[in-house]
Parts: sequence; C-alpha cells; structure tokens
Amino acid sequence: MNNKELFEAIKMFEKEKGIPADYMFSQIERAIVVACKNNYGGNDNVVFNVDEEKGKFSVKIVKTVREAVEDKNFEISLEDALKVSKRAKLEQELEIPLDPQELGRIAIQTARNVIRQGIRDGEKGQMLQEFQSKLGELVTAVVERVDPKSGAASISIGKAQVTLPKNEQIGDEVLKEGDHIKVYIADIKDSGRGPHAIISRSHPELVKRLFEQEVPEIYDGIVEIKSISREAGSRTKMAVCSKDSEVDAVGACIGAKGARVNQIVDELGGEKIDIIEYSDDPVEYISAALSPATVLSVKLAQDGSKNCKVTVPDGQLSLAIGNKGQNARLAAKLTGWRIDIRPESGFYGEDEDDEDEQALVSDEEEQEEITLE
Repeated sequence: MNNKELFEAIKMFEKEKGIPADYMFSQIERAIVVACKNNYGGNDNVVFNVDEEKGKFSVKIVKTVREAVEDKNFEISLEDALKVSKRAKLEQELEIPLDPQELGRIAIQTARNVIRQGIRDGEKGQMLQEFQSKLGELVTAVVERVDPKSGAASISIGKAQVTLPKNEQIGDEVLKEGDHIKVYIADIKDSGRGPHAIISRSHPELVKRLFEQEVPEIYDGIVEIKSISREAGSRTKMAVCSKDSEVDAVGACIGAKGARVNQIVDELGGEKIDIIEYSDDPVEYISAALSPATVLSVKLAQDGSKNCKVTVPDGQLSLAIGNKGQNARLAAKLTGWRIDIRPESGFYGEDEDDEDEQALVSDEEEQEEITLE
C-alpha cells in the first residue's frame, strides 16, 4: 500500500468508525517504533512525520556517525552517512530515511498487530465515550436479533451493539427484529473485553425519563417527580408535586383526556400507571399511595419507626392490598413506610392495642423507597 492509498484508507476508516485520523497515525507510528526496535537490535529512536495536506508520511531511524562502527543497529559509518547527507560529521546523530517494507516479514507482522490492537482500543474508547455521554439517559435503539431460547435481544445504539437481557425487558413483551424501542442506560462497565452498557426497560428511571420527554412541566422543573415504584410490565406508582401553585402536578402528567400518560402507557406495553400527589404529611402521602382504595385512617407508629396501620372500608380491603399484594407493596416502596392494612371492622381476634402485631405488608426488601435523583 502506497502513501496515497494509506491516507485514503485512514479517511474512510475515520468516516465509518469515527476514530480520528490523528489517533490512527499515532498507532502507525507506535507500530513502526516497535518494528524498528525488533529489527534493529533494540533501536527505537525513530522520527515519524505526517503531512496530511500532501498525503505523505516519512519514517527515519536515528543512528550515530562513527569512524569505526561497532553496532550497525545504532551506528553508521561516515562514508555511508555522507550518502545520506553531505553535511554529515563524526559523532553526529543522523536521521536515516527508512522504507517500512525493509523491516522484514516478522517486523511488518508485528506492526500490523500493533495497528490492529490500536484500532480495537480506539473503537473501545469511542464506544466508552459514547456510552458515558448517555449514562442515565433514555435512548432509542433498534432490535437487531432476538435469541429464541433466552429471549435476550441484541440491539444497536448508534454504532454500538448491546445486549438487552430478558429480565431487563418489560413483562412478557415480544421484541422483533427491526423494532425501535426506548431503553435506559443504567450503568457502564469497562471489562477486559471492552466497555459495555447495562441497559434496561424495567428500571424505574425509564418511566421518569419518559415523563420528562412527554410532560414539558417536568422537563422545565415546574413539576417534580418525587418517587417511583415499579413492577415492570404490570404497574407503576409515581408521586409528583408542583412548584407552582397554579399548576396541577397530577393533571399535567395525565394530560388532556389522558393524552400524555396514555402515550407512555403505550410505550410500556399497557403497563398501568398511578399518578398521585406527593405530600410531606405522611398520613396524606400514604393515603394517596394506596389509591384507588379509599383510606379511612392512618395511624403512625409512636416509636419513630416508619411503621403505620391503615384502616380501609371492609369492602375495599382486597382493592387496597391488590392482586397478590401488589398495590400495598408498591405503596410501601413509593412512600418508604411499612404498611399494615386492616378492614374497618377489624380482624377476628385482633388485639387493637398490640403495637408489635405483624404487618400485612412486611417484606422490608420489597418496600425500600426508590428515591429519584
């Protein structure tokens, strides 16, 4: 490959892969230095010059002019030096033009390997930079392939290929090749095999980012999302508050005739979304979190712990608890309170004064508050 072909190849590579030409030339220089060191007995004193305007580069190895040459790898005789430069003098360090093709087969192969590794490192660096710029953000990805056994999807984000595991997908959604989907970049891992993004469609932050896109009042900071609890594919509860007394936070999120929230529900495959008003008053907050059930009373623990007893009408106990405890579980996650739900008539044999009674919703791990930054 001559100089012209090399420059054209580098420009094409820069366009297709996004790796700067300067980086590519630095890798070529590094490769030639390694090749010279191997071919010239450890001499890595190499001068590499690039003239991008003329589409040329030159390589020179530096040797010392000696009257008697003892090591031809580091020294050159005055007679031979004068053939390179008529001004050559003894003890002078002389730059001798070098044809990379004269380095030998092994040296050239070494150079090629160094360049290939440099390209791989450059691609990893580009990918890492691209991922880092999108960390914590919502991006649109294209489904390239779906593994029929595991259900994991290979998707492309820009020029990067990433895997979306089945457990990070929404419920029982079925992805197909060519689908355009929204994913949340939750984390970046840089392993020995290169950087890769941890992406998700089940993360609570995905819902937050969708609302930021759909609701201008959230994007502008007028309406704030205080907390989200989510069981992806099934149901989400979201607490919001307004910083402007004239703006209804819940109404802004729902939109006219439910247009805004319905757009997000469609994106999430029909996942139900309960939007409630946040309150600094725990009684009001817990009551709202258990919607659509009606709450008659909330009794907070006197010991300062985040435990409470909630009373609901007899006919709404199952509604307050929800299918398989989901409504109560999500309310507990949303508020950060451990909730004991009971009917207005009380349970048979119940001791109302027993403050240590086991709560109906008692799985602490299931009730950790999800606080959004």
